[in-house]
Amino acid sequence: MWKPYRRAIEILQAVTLTGLPFLVIKGQSALRFDIPTLKLYVFGSVIWIREFYLILGVVLFFLLFIAFVTVIFGRIWCGWLCPQTVLLDLSKSIVKLFGRKNQKTIQSLLFILLSALVSITMIWYFVPPAETLKTLFVSSTITSFFLVLWIAIYLELSFLGRKFCTSICPYAMLQNALFDKDTLVIEYDVSRDDTCMKCDECVRVCPVGIDIKNGLSSACIACAECIDACRVLSEQRGMPPFPNYKGLIVRPKTFWLGGAIAAAGVALFLLLWSRPPVDFLVTRDNAPLLSGLNRYSYTIYNNGGNSLILKLSSPENVALIGEHSLLLRPFSALHGRILVKSSGKLERVHFRISGGGISISRVIGFL
Repeated sequence: MWKPYRRAIEILQAVTLTGLPFLVIKGQSALRFDIPTLKLYVFGSVIWIREFYLILGVVLFFLLFIAFVTVIFGRIWCGWLCPQTVLLDLSKSIVKLFGRKNQKTIQSLLFILLSALVSITMIWYFVPPAETLKTLFVSSTITSFFLVLWIAIYLELSFLGRKFCTSICPYAMLQNALFDKDTLVIEYDVSRDDTCMKCDECVRVCPVGIDIKNGLSSACIACAECIDACRVLSEQRGMPPFPNYKGLIVRPKTFWLGGAIAAAGVALFLLLWSRPPVDFLVTRDNAPLLSGLNRYSYTIYNNGGNSLILKLSSPENVALIGEHSLLLRPFSALHGRILVKSSGKLERVHFRISGGGISISRVIGFL
């Protein structure tokens, strides 16, 4: 029976997505995009908005991965992992615990609670949970987002439900272009149609309301409910279920597509891993100053979770006028200006920051 496996995966996904914002690594959420500072916290590291190419790389990798899974496993995402499927399946299982009476009323109340939980969980990926709960009905911005998301999710679950999967979802439409003859699908065994009891249990349990006996349908989400329903009766007659998964998972396309995804994943990992713990940027200001005196602006980015005390220095024949000792807090950026005065003719000036095992030099023109 496929249902126990699906329920286990759905519960695991629900717990993971709801609990991930509470996971703290080096003082910050494990995964959160901070809107005021435009930086993405990723499991103990940080990606700044100026490093958007890294975010773009992560997005492209996941798009390739989704395409690979779709080509090989079909709509396994829709029936097993899609958050909407998880919410609808889990709510249906909970409602059954209350018996057959007033199921619609109970489900509507449950949708209200689940929608609120999903709404606040989505906010947690932008605002830390403790801060969200503290300012939920104090900050007008957070309150507005919470209420709008709550209403939108409730309306979608209550009035669209599975219709969203079959008519609106863009991923469902994309799959039609990615399928091939070997993609994993649920197919009715027409060669045994004469022995089918035509009980229509497969139709009754289908969440999208299709009849698998009529052949493949683009609306099928591969949830295996029809297989489980048929197996209950067919096993009593010593026969396998009439609908079943059909496809070829291990094939040449699996290896070359999988290899391409693996290579992209390794390249992305190396790109993230090779980032320096501290970035140091220096630019010369064009403001007019006295002869032999220039002003420079600097920005230092701390990509790690440790505080650093850094020293800004230059060669002996160059005098730095301004703050030399710098405190760089975890996952923060430090902006400043410093005046540079040369005791002799100089074309370029060398800046160096050092401390905490960090030593970075930058060379900038001097006029």
